Amino acid sequence: MQAVYSAAEIRAAEDTLLATVAEGALMQRAARGLAVHCAALLGRVYGARVVLLVGAGNNGGDALFAGAELATRGANVTAMLLDRERAHAAGVAALRRAGGRCVDPDVDAVRDADLVVDGIVGIGGTAGLRGIAVDLAAAAEGVLTVAVDVPSGVDASTGAVSGASVRADVTVSFGALKTGLVVGPGAECSGQLRLVAIGLDAVLPPPTVHVLEAADIRDLLPEPDCDDDKYTRGVTGVAAGSAQYSGAGVLATGAALVGGAGMVRYLGLAPDAVRTRYPEVVVHADSAPHDVQVQAWVVGPGLGTGDDASALLADVLSTDVPVIADADAITLIGRRPELVRERSAPTVLTPHDREFARIADGPGRDRLDAVRRAADDLRATVLLKGNATIIAEPGGRAFVNATGTPWLGTAGSGDVLSGLIGSLLAGGLECGVAAAVATFIHGVAGQRAASGGPPTAVDILNELRATMASIRGG
Repeated sequence: MQAVYSAAEIRAAEDTLLATVAEGALMQRAARGLAVHCAALLGRVYGARVVLLVGAGNNGGDALFAGAELATRGANVTAMLLDRERAHAAGVAALRRAGGRCVDPDVDAVRDADLVVDGIVGIGGTAGLRGIAVDLAAAAEGVLTVAVDVPSGVDASTGAVSGASVRADVTVSFGALKTGLVVGPGAECSGQLRLVAIGLDAVLPPPTVHVLEAADIRDLLPEPDCDDDKYTRGVTGVAAGSAQYSGAGVLATGAALVGGAGMVRYLGLAPDAVRTRYPEVVVHADSAPHDVQVQAWVVGPGLGTGDDASALLADVLSTDVPVIADADAITLIGRRPELVRERSAPTVLTPHDREFARIADGPGRDRLDAVRRAADDLRATVLLKGNATIIAEPGGRAFVNATGTPWLGTAGSGDVLSGLIGSLLAGGLECGVAAAVATFIHGVAGQRAASGGPPTAVDILNELRATMASIRGG
């Protein structure tokens, strides 16, 4: 599990640590780690053409000192100083002593490099690039590019990109991951993430934002033991699908079955389709939610937004078990948010951006903050889908998912995710954790399904079992 911090939290921790170490020690630690990762990416350092894009801040200093280390190993290192007057003087001197050169920006030289190191702007930057920096960033596309701490042009706290930015292949982050590297457009600009320890762990506050990894998912997935039966493993109720959208009920039900629930009960408006596809599902065609014994409900996919769907949603939300509400349920909750706010049992809401706007303000530039505010307001766990899905619980704890593919944006994919979350809720996981675990698995299943071309929701569903087996097996 990786901890994630805002730029303000990182700066405060750095200030505390700087007061206890020798001057320049943190920069030397960062630069050494940066040089190690750059060398590993190059493979052969001797003779490699390395271009440093050097701004006026400490990121420029990190790049210069790392460049000096690469130059001592035989690399041909050129630093392009975007602001000669404010470039890190000690870093410039170190690079020159090591045989590197400092020059004015040259777009053609960037295109000819074997490696570009982006040290233009640090974690204090919130605006897009300007002037010659825009041209340099564009020239670096197609060249192996490493960002120092954060890609220039990316807001390190929010992941917002308000103009031109560097698109890195790898970002080497110092001390801890910054929020902007894992959420919003910033996640797309950051490429692969590498972490260099510089001693911040001892002075950082306890994290409230986490990125789960495969080992965490393996430890969190419910496992039956010899005393379990179909009831103790968890019973998931599914209220999804309609005459027009029967497939949504089928997909959500299928994912609930695969997700580990000992039993799935269906109470929706497409009983025949579910019964035909899954004979093991118990169909309650004429029952009310309070009469169906389950440990968690999935409600909303393909349900519709008419009176019958609204009444069924209200009945499900009036039960005292966890509920995952998705799709049409989000639209209906936007009309009657008190159905969620007044619940005594936990709720998970899973909107995409347009659905989010029906239940809360935003999401806007700061997606993490918007989801947290919505979770507190609605007293529910909110999962905001996106290139980096964010899950926030009331009170501030949040998870960011790092798996997935743009191909997951296909009809029915969200229905599969909902069923999987419902199954894990019935298995005993708390809301935020169930949503985060399901999102991770769903993302990996999507990646696997997309390996052969554009996947359908059925393809994603069919990959869930193998994905979970792979994670469990390490």
